[in-house]
Amino acid sequence: MSELRINGARLWAALMELAQIGATAKGGVKRLALTDLDKQGRDLVVGWGRAAGMSVTIDQIGNVFMRRDGRNNALPPIMTGSHIDTQPTGGKFDGNYGVLAGLEVVRTLNDANIQTEAPIEVAFWTNEEGSRFVPVMMGSGVFCGAFSLETAYAARDTEGKSVGEELARIGYQGEQVPGQHPIGAYFETHIEQGPVLEDADKVIGVVPAVMGLSWYDCVVSGMEAHAGPTPMGLRKDALQVATRIMQEVVAIANRYPPYGRGTVGMVQVFPNSRNVIPGEVKFSIDLRNVNDALLNTMHEEMLAFVEQTRRDSGLAISVERVSYYPPCPFHPDCVGAVRRATAALGYSTMDVVSGAGHDAIYAARLAPAGMIFVPCKDGISHNEIEDAKSEHLEAGCNVLLHAMLERAGSA
Repeated sequence: MSELRINGARLWAALMELAQIGATAKGGVKRLALTDLDKQGRDLVVGWGRAAGMSVTIDQIGNVFMRRDGRNNALPPIMTGSHIDTQPTGGKFDGNYGVLAGLEVVRTLNDANIQTEAPIEVAFWTNEEGSRFVPVMMGSGVFCGAFSLETAYAARDTEGKSVGEELARIGYQGEQVPGQHPIGAYFETHIEQGPVLEDADKVIGVVPAVMGLSWYDCVVSGMEAHAGPTPMGLRKDALQVATRIMQEVVAIANRYPPYGRGTVGMVQVFPNSRNVIPGEVKFSIDLRNVNDALLNTMHEEMLAFVEQTRRDSGLAISVERVSYYPPCPFHPDCVGAVRRATAALGYSTMDVVSGAGHDAIYAARLAPAGMIFVPCKDGISHNEIEDAKSEHLEAGCNVLLHAMLERAGSA
């Protein structure tokens, strides 16, 4: 069993074939959730699963579970998976790799005629990206009870089409009630979507946790006025006050390394004229860290700075928290299984805390979970030029194979 390896060429070929559905001119993929292209991708993957002898279950939010029976089917399945929907300018590997790595695990077990004690399942979750419908990680979120099926069904895209309508239209509105599908343990294999592994020249990232995040909308209200006649000391310049807060967001993150993150990614300036002192600025704030205590400290420091800035400037400033995802530590048993598999296979490795959200966050609410990262070129993802080396993808899939075998049990 220790000599068992996946077929890297077959994994790569599957990735390249799926990438043709929604292929873009720049070499990426545009396959938005619940579109006709998503249906084609789902049909292809489900067909591959059935050809590998797997049974298929679809729940009411369109999550797909492909099952390979074990010797004891009363045991909850050892599951792996991810998603196959993409960003509008997405790549070939984000999400897709995690699903097809799971399929390759099953194909490898079939080739070797190995039966596991517990069943093995490969899942792909609906609308992980959130690029067509919000919230993100919709399928896994409904599955774990983070929000209701009715809320998800009511979500609409920019054309007014709803999730419920589109699921039915493409034929993936299943009958199983979300959450009534057992999980014994869950593993997700993914490109890192960041530069850490490549920079350190490591092949496998063991993921002990996913950072928590707090998102805010901030509005600074001043007074627009003519840029020429208004003296500097008599201005109510909303942009200059806003930039103080923006700089503090970055400073707060730098005070809490190595996992502190602070980002202002969206700014709207009114009236946005070169000859007018800005009267209002709306901007986003994104704070992240690896545990609740640190993230809450960053939150409190940001609010205190905003309050001090309001007093100092005399301008009205509002901050509203619009989204919060708590940090997600993964289960020691699953993290340990990934470590042991990586060591047994002899791959170079390091711990990498994920700064991005994944379906594994929601799966971890219901069962022991863990993640495996492999490098991606220049750390680039959510981009048509997203790339990864075939040997790294093969290595990650080998780690997945042996971690799942440890949990599922085999002769």
